[in-house]
Amino acid sequence: MGKNTLLSEKTVGLKPSGIRKFFDIVSEMKDAISLGVGEPDFDTPWHIRDEGIYSLEKGRTFYTSNSGLRDLREEICTYMKNTQGVEYRWDKEVLITVGGSEAIDLMFRAMINEGDEVLIPQPSYVSYEPCAVLADAVPVVIDLKNENQFRLKPEELEAAITPRSKILVLPFPNNPTGGIMEKEDLEALVDIIVKNDLYVLSDEIYGELTYTGNPHVSIASLPGMKERTVVVNGFSKAYAMTGWRLGYACGPEEIMAQMTKIHQYAIMCAPTTSQYAAVEALRNGADDVRKMRESYNERRRFVLHMLEEMGIPCFEPMGAFYVFPCIKEFGLSSEEFANRLLAEEKVAIVPGTAFGDSGEGFLRISYAYSIDNLRRALSRLERFVTRLRENS
Repeated sequence: MGKNTLLSEKTVGLKPSGIRKFFDIVSEMKDAISLGVGEPDFDTPWHIRDEGIYSLEKGRTFYTSNSGLRDLREEICTYMKNTQGVEYRWDKEVLITVGGSEAIDLMFRAMINEGDEVLIPQPSYVSYEPCAVLADAVPVVIDLKNENQFRLKPEELEAAITPRSKILVLPFPNNPTGGIMEKEDLEALVDIIVKNDLYVLSDEIYGELTYTGNPHVSIASLPGMKERTVVVNGFSKAYAMTGWRLGYACGPEEIMAQMTKIHQYAIMCAPTTSQYAAVEALRNGADDVRKMRESYNERRRFVLHMLEEMGIPCFEPMGAFYVFPCIKEFGLSSEEFANRLLAEEKVAIVPGTAFGDSGEGFLRISYAYSIDNLRRALSRLERFVTRLRENS
């Protein structure tokens, strides 16, 4: 049986994640330091772990409803009201998912008809484009620009829209750039979104990790936008709960009903233990988030200072836990630079092209690591770029 008849052409045509390649290499390399993982280096706070353990001790090991625990959905509604001023109904407008990534997949599959276009600003998280393709959408990439701090500008959005445009992805705070969209940036998009009858997937997984001094603003909080926005969030980044695999989506009832239907058949429900832990996170985890955010901010400033000392240009990212320095001066592609750095100095960072072609000439460095690890890795990077300059 030939490959084309055995396997889905659509799936075979997807590129493997450009991030995973470097994880696999560094795992086999002795003394290598990785700055490539988008994962907090903190343990899940003990009181959150304890609640998960307690749920097991009490025998809470059964399925929850397809949409998730009522207590958790109610806490999410309270969180959204308190932080964004947006009110959701726990029983109709909230769905608990297996990580935020499942919520992205569900929204696309629930809304897309073949040939509909999904507008995807890039560089951005690696899953948007493949999930759009798997849902039979046409991905339309909007190239974000370094000189705009990788924010989406209204003229860039308007230029990308066609009669087939249906969904706009807003990936802010952004992975990999660390770029954010502040309230005035979002307000500039609203009229265009409404005029063109677009729906928005607002991925706010890094919403608690912003460093401007002002809280993150969701586009769902702006007039006329709640009814055309699905907010995706989760517990992985803010609460250091990556392995618990828990996310959620909030959105219009008619969309959430179809997302829940797919979730029902494909997943049944998110892990019960994780849901009980997440209730505790939302009720009593604010101080944990604040402490981790302060630590990330310290690391952010440290990494930016070291890059400046090396003479490597990097705009100041104000969200997530990534920097996105420009390495165009060296005349190497992003992948060549990353491969050579790994081979010569045993430091793993991710080429910008893993997040879209517009990431060429940039690298993603995660600062979700201790200051000691960051210092050691960046000292090796400095040694590497010094050699490149000497040999140029």
